[in-house]
Amino acid sequence: MPTAYEITKQTLLSSPKTWLVTGCAGFIGSNILEQLLKLDQHVVGLDNFSTGKQRNLDEVETLVTKEQWTRFRFIEGDIRDLAVCRQACAGAEFVLHQAALGSVPRSLDDPITTNATNVSGFLNMLVAARDASVRRFVYAASSSTYGDHPALPKVEDTIGRPLSPYAVTKYVNELYADVFARSYGLESIGLRYFNVFGPRQDPDGAYAAVIPRWIAALLRHEPVYINGTGETSRDFCYVQNAVQANLLAASVENAAAVNQVYNVAVNARTDLNQLFALLRDGLAANHPELAGFQPVYRDFRAGDVMHSLADISKATRLLGYQPTHTIGQGLSEALGWYTRNCDLTTLR
Repeated sequence: MPTAYEITKQTLLSSPKTWLVTGCAGFIGSNILEQLLKLDQHVVGLDNFSTGKQRNLDEVETLVTKEQWTRFRFIEGDIRDLAVCRQACAGAEFVLHQAALGSVPRSLDDPITTNATNVSGFLNMLVAARDASVRRFVYAASSSTYGDHPALPKVEDTIGRPLSPYAVTKYVNELYADVFARSYGLESIGLRYFNVFGPRQDPDGAYAAVIPRWIAALLRHEPVYINGTGETSRDFCYVQNAVQANLLAASVENAAAVNQVYNVAVNARTDLNQLFALLRDGLAANHPELAGFQPVYRDFRAGDVMHSLADISKATRLLGYQPTHTIGQGLSEALGWYTRNCDLTTLR
């Protein structure tokens, strides 16, 4: 029996829609763009390249047909500019809003810019989507919203106090989306991503996510730093699971599923010591000198939570979400990409 996602993809293939993907040159956004184009959809992309990369768009172009690529129109612009948001939303049936300044450490270093992008920019997108009469607004929420609440697994309706400015901004997104649903009838769905990883995730820069950063360090034979004892755990989610959740959220017809937030994860915990071993051993198959490599432990990082594990039963029940990749399956697919795209000269 076909899954909800398989049915959704077949429906889209037979009846193409017009989509806006903000942050389309970023990690998750470019993977969503790739899937939509492979389904013969019409896509408008918006990005200001603050964290997104032209090379991500170039890679997507190589992975789709020439005809599919002609269905894509790119706008370079900033969601902090309402006029740009209006331009991008014009004619869109669905908005998949991925544009944001991610990273807890970045928000601690620069809370003002994080707020301007993630709150003011988000509000601009809601206003533009409302005024363009889009059918549904799906947005990237975050597991950081759970804050200091200790219970595991994380259930959508039980959260704690935020632990970083970034977490505050992502919670405000949920509040604004709810208000726009109640006040203006704008249908929305928030997706609380849990530690997404996969192809086109940037290994460079001070705020790189843990998996690409560690892979780059291992390949360069540089120290791999673990904050704390390594017992900190996360629910690592392969990017194709996040792509699935976006398409299901946009397409679901069950009224009870709309104007909700959902966990997007796998419902499996991996601690940082286990993650390091997975990455080291996976790379050692082609780089045997890494077999005995050991991490370096240092102080726990401010703003981090100790453990994260998602209850995905709500997304399964209301959206038909069924993760296609565990962390092991995701790394099996992604390690080759990470290895090919860690330029050992430019990343030093």
